[in-house]
Amino acid sequence: MKTDHFFGLAAVACALTVFGCASVDSAAELDKLTADALQRSFRDQGIAKVDRLVQDPANLACSEAEASGKPLDEQRTKEIEAANMKTVRWPSDGKFVGDWREGEKIAQNGRGLTWTDAANAANGGNCYNCHQMSKDEISFGTLGPSLYHYGKLRGVSDPASAASKPIVEYTWGKLWNARAYNACSNMPRVGHSGILNEKQIRDVMGLLLDPQSPVNR
Repeated sequence: MKTDHFFGLAAVACALTVFGCASVDSAAELDKLTADALQRSFRDQGIAKVDRLVQDPANLACSEAEASGKPLDEQRTKEIEAANMKTVRWPSDGKFVGDWREGEKIAQNGRGLTWTDAANAANGGNCYNCHQMSKDEISFGTLGPSLYHYGKLRGVSDPASAASKPIVEYTWGKLWNARAYNACSNMPRVGHSGILNEKQIRDVMGLLLDPQSPVNR
């Protein structure tokens, strides 16, 4: 939501520069001015399309709540989480946990989704941009919580065991669509948005939950 707000402010500044001292009489007019400025400022190029500017209902509701300084009410929060939970696609073969070594590569990789990338190129997860994940990597972001010892702290000694099933399923769902659990989460919906494919998510699951991964050592 911070990103949405930043672009909104930038667009307003741009628009006011273009229109000089033209007055804005209402929030609705300001919203339209911002939307028009955004549409003029971007174009389709490569795989990056202008439709990225279109917010889905959850994004729009959370952006409006942040801009107004008024959190979503409980009913709207539950509605957003329920709607996003319905989008979670569980593993097609029932296998939740893959190769943590491949998961580490994905977590370290921030490439993808730009206009210069091919449509069939694999994206990175860019996980370290927001999270601490292992003691080996000293460069990490703090926008999200530390994930170091993620599986260990949750008692996952065998991800395939019945005892681990609740946290394994929660972790998959959180990766697929974080808003199923937190209506206004800033975490990218990596499965729902098509950022990572099923195999990639499975490998990131391995990084988070395999006792042998650097996250849990």
